[in-house]
Amino acid sequence: MEKMKFSAKTAGFYLASMIDSYKKVGSLPDDLIDIDDKTYAKYCRNPPRGKTRGADSQGYPIWIDAPFMKQRRMDEATRAIAPLQDAVDLDMATDAEKAALLAWKKYRVLLNRVDITQVPDIDWPEAPA
Repeated sequence: MEKMKFSAKTAGFYLASMIDSYKKVGSLPDDLIDIDDKTYAKYCRNPPRGKTRGADSQGYPIWIDAPFMKQRRMDEATRAIAPLQDAVDLDMATDAEKAALLAWKKYRVLLNRVDITQVPDIDWPEAPA
């Protein structure tokens, strides 16, 4: 079996042989770890009812409750938004910070609309870079 890597940030698998392609299109997460064949086989399939693929504290795939995954992503978005919003509120924001704030807010709105009852077919929005 081809070597696989896993990203806790995206809860996704990546073919090791395709790393350069992922880099070229800007879709390579910075937290990839090597995954053995047994782990990949266990977590590449549809999750159990009410679960979705997530990551443990060491970045390895695990099944987690779907609501937890949504909340974790919402928390990440809120943490990213806070300092950007501060910069705007204090009239100190650069154009890049204003654009990032808008992107994170749109992402958070899309996350809020995710229907977690659709497990395993949840279409998670992509977080801003």
